[in-house]
Amino acid sequence: MQPFSLDTAQGVVGGLRRAAPTPDAPRVLALHGWLDNAASFLPLSTHLDGIELVAVDLPGHGASAHLPPGADYSFAAAIHAVLDIADALAWPRFMLLGHSMGAGIASMVAAACPHRVQRLLAIEALGALAEVPGRTVTRMRDAVAATRALPDKRLRVFPDLALAVRARMQANGLTEPVAQLLVERGVVAVDGGWTWSSDPRLTLPTMVRMTEEQVADLVAGIDCPTRVILASPAQPYFPDPLRAVRIALLPDGDGVVIAGSHHLHMEDPLAVAEAIGDFFVHEGSAVD
Repeated sequence: MQPFSLDTAQGVVGGLRRAAPTPDAPRVLALHGWLDNAASFLPLSTHLDGIELVAVDLPGHGASAHLPPGADYSFAAAIHAVLDIADALAWPRFMLLGHSMGAGIASMVAAACPHRVQRLLAIEALGALAEVPGRTVTRMRDAVAATRALPDKRLRVFPDLALAVRARMQANGLTEPVAQLLVERGVVAVDGGWTWSSDPRLTLPTMVRMTEEQVADLVAGIDCPTRVILASPAQPYFPDPLRAVRIALLPDGDGVVIAGSHHLHMEDPLAVAEAIGDFFVHEGSAVD
């Protein structure tokens, strides 16, 4: 995959792109997880044939620009970021591949824009993170306090990349080769070494979340064919009972469970590719 950049309404967006094997190849836009970047899809990309694959650095991640002061990194705002990217690519219709946060964003785009999204492949998430109504005020207060305190925090500087790789390994339970891919695309050189290129505002608590009832309505509104690939054991934020309930809400969807970690698409890309199968090429054309 080759690096590229786009000028969008969200600013400069970077990513990795593999050219289409044929003019009518399915167009697949890949959205990475929280604090990851486009390199998240490098291992899997070598096992996906017959598609044009574009993996982007979402705003504030990797090589993409940070949003301006006062802008919002919410999932709702990310819908327009994805549409801006598709518009810049001149893709009127496309398919979505998302991991974790990227799968949550992709779920929202698919529900909100059925006329543009042909298919959805979600890894380790479906819908959005929900909140109980009784925590509404607490969540808002925590988010405001953290936001106001952010300017006083100092960025961690790593004297060499090996230390940054080790930090990612410890934070996410990643093997070294996988962490290396994410770190190499996710740091910027500064005085004294390296620091994360991601916008520090991405670490702030979300001010408002949907209720589970709202998320259920969202998932039920995803009309396109959908496949959800999940790791076993399940992550605490998406336990087995909840995973089953949400998948059952899909009008045209199924789920596949694979033994592995949260980053299974990087750690075991062949197994994930086998679970994907011909899902993206089933329709055979990028243009309806």
